[in-house]
Amino acid sequence: MPEQQQAKYTRRNSYSDAKRIQQQLLEKEGRIAPRDLEVEQAVLGALMLEKDAYTTVCDILKPECFYDPGHQKIYEAIQQLGASQQSIDMLTVTQRLRANGELKTVGGPAAISELTARVASGAHVEFHARIVAQKYLARELINFSAQIEEKAFDEANDVDDLLQEAEGRLFEISQRNVKKDVTQIDPVIKQALEQIEAAANRESGLSGLETGFRELDKLTSGWQNSDLIIIAARPAMGKTAFVLSMAKNMAVNLNIPTAIFSLEMSNLQLVNRLISNACEVEGEKIKSGRLLPNDWDKLMAGVKPLYNAPLFIDDTPSLSIFELRTKARRLVREHGVKILIIDYLQLMNASGMKFGSREQEVSMISRNLKQLAKELNIPIIALSQLNRSVESRGTDSNSKRPQLSDLRESGAIEQDADIVCFIHRPEYYLHSGEDAEGNDIRGLALFIVAKHRSGKVDDVKMRFVSHYARFQNWDEDFHTTQAVVSSRMNQDGSDDDPINGGGPSPFSGGSADLTSSDAPVPF
Repeated sequence: MPEQQQAKYTRRNSYSDAKRIQQQLLEKEGRIAPRDLEVEQAVLGALMLEKDAYTTVCDILKPECFYDPGHQKIYEAIQQLGASQQSIDMLTVTQRLRANGELKTVGGPAAISELTARVASGAHVEFHARIVAQKYLARELINFSAQIEEKAFDEANDVDDLLQEAEGRLFEISQRNVKKDVTQIDPVIKQALEQIEAAANRESGLSGLETGFRELDKLTSGWQNSDLIIIAARPAMGKTAFVLSMAKNMAVNLNIPTAIFSLEMSNLQLVNRLISNACEVEGEKIKSGRLLPNDWDKLMAGVKPLYNAPLFIDDTPSLSIFELRTKARRLVREHGVKILIIDYLQLMNASGMKFGSREQEVSMISRNLKQLAKELNIPIIALSQLNRSVESRGTDSNSKRPQLSDLRESGAIEQDADIVCFIHRPEYYLHSGEDAEGNDIRGLALFIVAKHRSGKVDDVKMRFVSHYARFQNWDEDFHTTQAVVSSRMNQDGSDDDPINGGGPSPFSGGSADLTSSDAPVPF
């Protein structure tokens, strides 16, 4: 009899504690935090009645989802029993709570018995569990907004930093509660067959996005939706030049909406390089403005196709993964963007979240880039730096060939990526136009596909035209580079001699037809 009285007294204390917590969570306007104690009791009772109820709700609920502290401890005990593959019923839960030293805290055996008595069956346990989870999510959002509000009133806090923190915290809350249901295979087979049929009907025969590089497209069948593609190289190998050449092929030649997030260069610098690439005018001339009459003609004729191209550039420095997610969603929704390019991954951050090391932060960024690619169902290309170990290996070109272990700051990059590619230019390391076997390697750029989750790995030969910072197919006509060299050799000197009346000409409009619409330029 004294034990029963003690249990009742403890139970009354437990409920009074819950009451006190409710009072603490009262809002200024008199509202209390979202909760439904009766539904919580129904869930716990069903878990102790139905044999398979725990497997139904274990992915939905965690202890902190329950509002009542006693209910949290009871669910913790049920969780422990489920993890150790033990049966879950009134007796085993009571025993586990006793072993944890929490039985009296929750109200004793009588409180456990009352929970099972309240439920006739566990038929609706999943529905009830989702109600509990939703109430918890609402409390999380209330708590989050209260903290942000308090910090916003404090003028000592920087608003930009606060925005980053708010975005990071909100992203954490959303990620903790996002679950994707399993899919039966039939609709997926249908989708796969539709994709194969669509690829067969395309003129290019590719299932993914065409890049304009024929051998690369043949190897990958185009960049595939939901893929994360990492393109890595040492500085001066031409990472930005490659993605700019590819973006020009896709957006200008193939009319594929493309977005570039440039963390390293301003949008003006990037567009100047794009103009050099498209117009076949050397970058030094564009920067200095010292253009000859035929350069002006090439410039104005080459710029015309760039107008109204579906190419979008964002040059936000130190872009966070959360900002990228927001902007990417908007670009896909409003402009139908089909591919994202990030230059480059190591310059991104995950502000608003705390990490033990930079490696952990980069791992988190690469993981979220993959999640974003799956969410938006578009390919995402992220450029990456290689560490210095490449430079310390041997002296010949083959020893400088990059490998997966050279990826900088995180091994998670190669794990998260569907495709990992490297750019390697033997000519850069040999300082010669010929290799050891006497082969001509002038302008040779090896595009090395080192990891390919859904296909084979191989090397693709491309041509790097350094004068225009442009990549092109290896078998394309080499006239552009030769024209630059021959024009310099055939000049009599007067064109480059401002003293004798020659030299660069001021802009006179050129001879190209520049008739175009007044529509705004996307980039």
